[in-house]
Amino acid sequence: MEDFFDLDLMLRALELDFVQTGLLTAAILGVVAGVVGPLIVMRRMAFAVHGTAELTFTGAAAALLVGVSVEFGALAGAVIAALLLALLGGRSSEQDSVIGAVLAFGLGIGVFLLWLYPGRAGNKFGLLVGQVIAVDEANLMVFAVSGVLVIGVLALVYRPLLFAIVDPVVAASRGVPVRLLMPVFAVLVGIATALGVRTVGVLLVIALLVTPAAAACRVTSSPVVATVLSVIFAEVAVLGGIVLSLAPGAPISPFVTTIAFLIYLVCRVIERRRRVATRSGGQLKPTAAATATRQ
Repeated sequence: MEDFFDLDLMLRALELDFVQTGLLTAAILGVVAGVVGPLIVMRRMAFAVHGTAELTFTGAAAALLVGVSVEFGALAGAVIAALLLALLGGRSSEQDSVIGAVLAFGLGIGVFLLWLYPGRAGNKFGLLVGQVIAVDEANLMVFAVSGVLVIGVLALVYRPLLFAIVDPVVAASRGVPVRLLMPVFAVLVGIATALGVRTVGVLLVIALLVTPAAAACRVTSSPVVATVLSVIFAEVAVLGGIVLSLAPGAPISPFVTTIAFLIYLVCRVIERRRRVATRSGGQLKPTAAATATRQ
């Protein structure tokens, strides 16, 4: 066990500039994922995130092949995926099939592009499982600008967007531009997904965008509190996962996903105990979605 977990190696690695840049990048991602996550959970878009991630992978693989920044390729792929899902999945009955079709298409093309790439196998592997330590200052700037953009747009449209997510029919009847807000939100989710590719990779990006938010929604009925908790949980998972991965020099994704899943399990236990207590008292607390509807 001591050979696997080398504390001295971890402490020395934390002093390196590129590791500190990676941690700062991951911290930005944690904020973005934590803010967007509860809305994804309320909208029941976990499968859509996975579908978006596949086209994000396609864009990143294309960028790797032509020799441009992976972040720009991932962002382009994510925006295209968001627009495709918004345009093709208008009816709720068609959404799962549309996401499945987009997911399969993106994964197939992405694998083909990686096959064409003549460079190091490590670069290919990094797209799948994450390689945040490879982020440089230029990549960090892309993360920062993208993060500010996502959070800034969400701050402007949060209340009507929350209303549209919780009850789109009533929101539309009250003049909320649901048809405009949903594509905008899909693009924001796409950008957040693209940022997650560097950290946990395309295969496990859902761990940061969904798991912390799902855990937060288990322990609170307030959308605002759920967002705060989601940010905290995402930061603990991504930063803790990176730090722990430094000791054995292993890929980041298993550590990030394990921490996120443990947080989720703890929150489920807390929720279960609260339900037992509230049932004993004769009153159940409303869910976060129900609270948002009344607001």
